Amino acid sequence: MEVIDLDTLTRTESTDKQLFERLADDIALQGYSVQESGVPIELAEALWFHLQSMPKSLFDPAGIGRQTAHQQNEFVRRDEICWINGESEAGKSWLAWTSELQTFLNRRLLLGLFSFESHFAHYAPGDFYKRHVDAFKGEANRVLSIVLYLNPGWLADDGGEFVLYQDQSDLSGRKFLPRFATLVAFLSEDFPHEVLPANRDRYSIAGWFRLNTSRPNRVDPPR
Repeated sequence: MEVIDLDTLTRTESTDKQLFERLADDIALQGYSVQESGVPIELAEALWFHLQSMPKSLFDPAGIGRQTAHQQNEFVRRDEICWINGESEAGKSWLAWTSELQTFLNRRLLLGLFSFESHFAHYAPGDFYKRHVDAFKGEANRVLSIVLYLNPGWLADDGGEFVLYQDQSDLSGRKFLPRFATLVAFLSEDFPHEVLPANRDRYSIAGWFRLNTSRPNRVDPPR
């Protein structure tokens, strides 16, 4: 019979709640949040080890747009992705954790988050993703974007910064190194952002909480 350490379980739940509260407070105040050690270290390590064991054949070149508008454009982005569907234990744990976050944010901020989608992202040395937004104003699809970085031992000289701009007029932005277990969350419509080229392989998870845009002939979310 499995023995559950109730003290460890209580500490984990308490830590998650504290993190969720910091995320919610930041999003309410400024629309974004950057948290070092932004997920339980056990979850980050499980995702990292799973990522390292995945065959390269599971990754596809990333594109821009959705459905019939989806296309590859190496001028805009050069990375490869693999969608997380919960088939692995690490993927299941990640989706369970983000589901708890979704519930908390809906209760605290009344965001109406309905569904979540995410993928692993690999940027080879020199790859990038130019300035863009995750959702356009008024489309009512992606509401909150999150990025989890999975890069142990990342140094400033490795580059690959994530740049978050306050708005369309901001030309400087704030740069964040993609250090292991750092979590970034931001309102999808409000913050242009980009990924600068790195000098080594760069790994992350990108995810989006969405509203329910399902219709009789269209299931949310489309890919």
